[in-house]
Amino acid sequence: MILGDFLKALGQIGDNRILRVMALGVLMALGLMFGLYGLMLWGIGLFLPGSVTIPLIGQVDGLTTLFGWGSLVLVLALSVFLMVPVASAFTTVFLEEVVDAVEDQHYPGLPPAQKLGFLAAVSETLGLFGLLLAVSVISLVLWPIAGPLMPVLGWGINGYLLGREYFVLVAARRLGRAAALDLRSRHGGQIWFAGVLMAAPLSFPLVNLLVPVVGVATFTHLFHRLQR
Repeated sequence: MILGDFLKALGQIGDNRILRVMALGVLMALGLMFGLYGLMLWGIGLFLPGSVTIPLIGQVDGLTTLFGWGSLVLVLALSVFLMVPVASAFTTVFLEEVVDAVEDQHYPGLPPAQKLGFLAAVSETLGLFGLLLAVSVISLVLWPIAGPLMPVLGWGINGYLLGREYFVLVAARRLGRAAALDLRSRHGGQIWFAGVLMAAPLSFPLVNLLVPVVGVATFTHLFHRLQR
């Protein structure tokens, strides 16, 4: 049944409203990364001299160029771990558009949902970003220790976090936060498994950028199924 929820979410990926949210999330994440790179270049140009004199070696030129390329490599490396949390955070801001698109197509006739509100959306966004960022950092630290088991461990942890956050965000629009948390606690196994299904594609570049939107759509179907 969870696989059915996932497949229905994938089947609506071409919806204009969903494509818009996906594009906004990816573009804003890319913009942040390029902004970080530009900030690094500005700092390098401001504080790093073009050349230095080293004893026994002499004058060394081209430091600005060297550190400029180095900062680009650093940003690209960081994007492997940060792109998904950043894209997820930006997508959460537009979460209601995705849920509305799914409900309009699959669950017509529902009464209006409680709007999340801008401040609440920002709060949830920061919370989700913090959780995913923490997991990314922990995964980076544990990678040498866990070795080949790291992907499985990462799927389990990310699955729990994604399942908890996305399900509560979706359910709270219809039930309120307290009732959404209660429903999550009663169906924790299904929600965790659905979260793992979302977390597995995080290991694949480019595909992982679809996860935030597909995750919201999947948990919308899961919520309505559990309600029935």
